Amino acid sequence: MLHRFANPTRFLRLAAAMQPWMAALTGVMLAFGLYFGLFDSPGDYQQGESVRIMYVHVPSAWMALLCYTALAGSCAVSLIWKHPLADVAARATAPIGAWFTFLALVTGSLWGKPMWGTWWVWDARLTSVLILFFLYLGYMALDNAFDDPGRGARASSILALVGFVNVPIIKFSVDWWNTLHQPASVIKMGGSAIHPSMLMPLLLMGVGFTSYYFWVLLIRIRGEICANKVRSLRLRQVHEQPSADDLSEEAS
Repeated sequence: MLHRFANPTRFLRLAAAMQPWMAALTGVMLAFGLYFGLFDSPGDYQQGESVRIMYVHVPSAWMALLCYTALAGSCAVSLIWKHPLADVAARATAPIGAWFTFLALVTGSLWGKPMWGTWWVWDARLTSVLILFFLYLGYMALDNAFDDPGRGARASSILALVGFVNVPIIKFSVDWWNTLHQPASVIKMGGSAIHPSMLMPLLLMGVGFTSYYFWVLLIRIRGEICANKVRSLRLRQVHEQPSADDLSEEAS
């Protein structure tokens, strides 16, 4: 299955067909999610209207973990099977995941101030998410730290795979340690603990954020493939140009 899309031309055709659908799905889901989350769902009996930050914060946190999982998976495929598009997919995913993680941290601080009385606490969940943000930044920095793109891709892939241990730590931090964050309430044994009037816009925003990720991912991969083609053509032109010694010999 993976090797079917090893051909960049085949992948570009598929991406061009999927992009409009991903864009449409993103717009529809986010529009409905924001409407129901901001205007139709009720305020919380304890948190009041500040609970509406949840509709951006929680999907951002979901996407931060999903993007890093996709990043680590792409790096594993690149290292093990040498798939030509795996490095491109990982490189395209990292900035998107970093922005989702940053958005989760910012909205979490905005939500935490009225609820906890402070912008930041060094509990297990917040600290591990901050480490995730630094892992994204470290991957991007290491990927561009070498003149040889192959060495940069290998080094950054190893970092991404080692850093994946942080994903289950984030997920289960509220169960393993005493934190200010509540345990899982959307998906758990016995059904969701969130009222349907709040759960529906939350899931709509989650689908919207996910489709946004795939939409932007396709755009970035297509751009990276085109940039690689341009670089290859330029290198070919440089190698095909006659050197100064060849020109002098021809002149003599």
